[in-house]
Amino acid sequence: MTEYACQVAGVLLAAGGGRRLGGRPKALLEHRGHLLVEHAAGVLRAAGCARVHVVLGARAPEVRERAALEGCVLVDNPDWPQGMGSSLRAGLASLAPTGARAALVALVDQPGIGVEATARVRAAYRDERSLAAAAYAGARGHPVLLGAAHWQGVIASATGDRGARGYLREREGRITLVECGDVARPYDIDTSADLGRLE
Repeated sequence: MTEYACQVAGVLLAAGGGRRLGGRPKALLEHRGHLLVEHAAGVLRAAGCARVHVVLGARAPEVRERAALEGCVLVDNPDWPQGMGSSLRAGLASLAPTGARAALVALVDQPGIGVEATARVRAAYRDERSLAAAAYAGARGHPVLLGAAHWQGVIASATGDRGARGYLREREGRITLVECGDVARPYDIDTSADLGRLE
């Protein structure tokens, strides 16, 4: 594993309970013959993240038992009912002792964002002050690249389901937007109506 390969670590937020899906955790949904959590972790790996931390919450023991996540670091977030912000905090905190200099943060429920888009955002890494995000027709979305210099600020501000949104909004002019609308579709699997997007 080269030093460069270790500099950008993947953080997959996969803790949600799928409240609007009748309590079906999104990590355990199936897509292209794999659990959604397996698919999303595989995208981060294929995009060049040698280290991938997967944040689990709802039915974490079942995800650990069923999902093929060999080589990933599984991070338990007991506070997952508080929202995505708690998972982002847990994921970034878990990277602190690893020597990683940036986190590429992806969401488990966006299977329309594949390797090409994820790799584009990863390639925007320059140093630990880097801030970058995928853009779709100019609108900021996921994945998001957070240099290590920003982690404490994000951890301090991530609450509820906001994640890094507030932190990034205050630094809009410093974010490198990486257009990905030509290679990815940033829909979420949020409700039963969205399940038809899974393959």
